[in-house]
Amino acid sequence: MLGVVPIETALEKAKEAGVDLVEISPKAKPPVCKIIDYGKFLYNEKKKEKQQKKASKAHEMKGIRLSFRIGPGDLDRQKNHAADFLSTQHPVRIQMMLRGREKAHKPLAFEKMNAFLKSLDEVGQLDQPPRMSGSQIIAILKPKGQSK
Repeated sequence: MLGVVPIETALEKAKEAGVDLVEISPKAKPPVCKIIDYGKFLYNEKKKEKQQKKASKAHEMKGIRLSFRIGPGDLDRQKNHAADFLSTQHPVRIQMMLRGREKAHKPLAFEKMNAFLKSLDEVGQLDQPPRMSGSQIIAILKPKGQSK
């Protein structure tokens, strides 16, 4: 910490140290500068950015779509996909589309959705219970042990 120093003095000190004078906050009064190795600074910034991207990607919401008339084989396949997503710590959004006359059988659709959610009990826990949203039923599962 050198305090408020004229630009010429700061540049001189940076040259003596063999590093760069980097303006950190140009809009501050007076502008804030640091005497650091600029290449190393950029490297560390890129590293931080990469780490943040990685962290945000880690908990990306995945989606599974079911239909009211889905067969047992397809249901098993979708269950396996959801289990894979949950085992890699991704929350899963499950939606069941109801089309045409299927909308008249909402209780049956909710039963089918609840049975699907029950089959995923060992790998995930319910974050949002099934609810109607327009012509679809939506539920959200989160990985077991993950807090809200």
